[in-house]
Amino acid sequence: MRILWVKVGGLWPPDRGGRLRSVHTIAELGRRHEVIVVTTHAPGEDEVLTLPGAEAVVSLPYRLPKQGSPAFAKALVRSWASPLPVDLWKACVPALRDEVSRRLALGGVDVCVADFLAAWPNVPRTAVPTVLFEHNVEHAIWRRLARTEPRAIRRLLLGLEWRKMRRVEARACAEADVTAAVSDTDRALLAEQTGAARIRAIPTGVDTAYFVPAATAVRPGRLVFTGSMDWYPNEDAVLHFIDAVLPLIRAEIPEVSVVVAGRNPSPHLVASAASAGVEVTGTVDDVRPYLAEAAAAIVPLRVGGGTRLKIFEALAMGKAVVSTAVGAEGLPLEPGRHYLEADEPEAFARAAIAVLRDPGLGRRLGAAGRAIVEERYSWAEAARHFEEVLHEAVAVRRADTAERPDRRTTDDVSSARADVSEPSAHGPERSAISRGTIERVEGQS
Repeated sequence: MRILWVKVGGLWPPDRGGRLRSVHTIAELGRRHEVIVVTTHAPGEDEVLTLPGAEAVVSLPYRLPKQGSPAFAKALVRSWASPLPVDLWKACVPALRDEVSRRLALGGVDVCVADFLAAWPNVPRTAVPTVLFEHNVEHAIWRRLARTEPRAIRRLLLGLEWRKMRRVEARACAEADVTAAVSDTDRALLAEQTGAARIRAIPTGVDTAYFVPAATAVRPGRLVFTGSMDWYPNEDAVLHFIDAVLPLIRAEIPEVSVVVAGRNPSPHLVASAASAGVEVTGTVDDVRPYLAEAAAAIVPLRVGGGTRLKIFEALAMGKAVVSTAVGAEGLPLEPGRHYLEADEPEAFARAAIAVLRDPGLGRRLGAAGRAIVEERYSWAEAARHFEEVLHEAVAVRRADTAERPDRRTTDDVSSARADVSEPSAHGPERSAISRGTIERVEGQS
């Protein structure tokens, strides 16, 4: 099978949940199929990297506008007249859509994967079957952001955005031949919005050969949070923990220490952590040493979607995990057996204190967690389920075409910004690429 994989924002380095899931899936699929990746990279990133499992990777220069930047403000204003919420508007890349259209028109592609909802507007509807890979239920994240936002004006704007996101997400799921969700929870939530759309749940995986229990001595009283700190739900989780939970723990265990290990923390987070005596590492090459010396991993998320790979990574290392229900949402884990679950600050503090005071409890939770991920949740197994989704999409389109030869091949969502004029990202030529290499197509962003 020849698979065209479309992703906005690149897949390297694989330093966050969505990228890890995609990179491991592509690597496994590449053992049996030909995978061509078309993606974007920020201008100035010019080193050549490899992507295991990919026959070829074409990367177009495009910088995603970051919140707070003039480019984001421009995108926000322009998105108000569009059916697309700003998070999707800013991810519409005409050059990317053109490249995808060109490759689909050449023929030979059996199925096209839109990796994240942000990729969907860049994938034109053609005779080629499409799979939407929903790492998160995006509208649920925005709805939770609105519910936790204390400022009235921002809460109103977030309310408008999540409703737009819900409409677009439902339509994208309906347009896709099959949608792949990352948990039964997400599948059910998407099904509520889309009715008869084909939505399948695939399991989350973890590299149990890479994340293993370490011989490193545990530092008494040490808690760790791992994750990309430029993802707002993670920042909100850490700030909430610092403000509402950590003082309660310190009242009982004054010597408690907390480390936040993850890329691109904001100045606000760094300042808040410093004032609370919390260590923030910034980007790290390897989170395992930080997990190894911790008595427990904490996941105090209030906002989020999809599934948290950070929990599986901690469990694979035999670590106790304390998480909110949102943090562990969608993972097939049993509270009290594989991890401790608590939502309110007082309850979260009590759970963390229990693990810190009882090393035996931490070991029991960690051993049970390691056992379940080792037994059931390898990346090979997750990719096998994804492969079944790809085959289903091909079969569905073949049957649908036979039944309705005049099937419409245009779409609403992916054409929402198809005519928007942007600087071209195409270079003058493209050369053949060998397996595992990345082609950088230079041009304007």
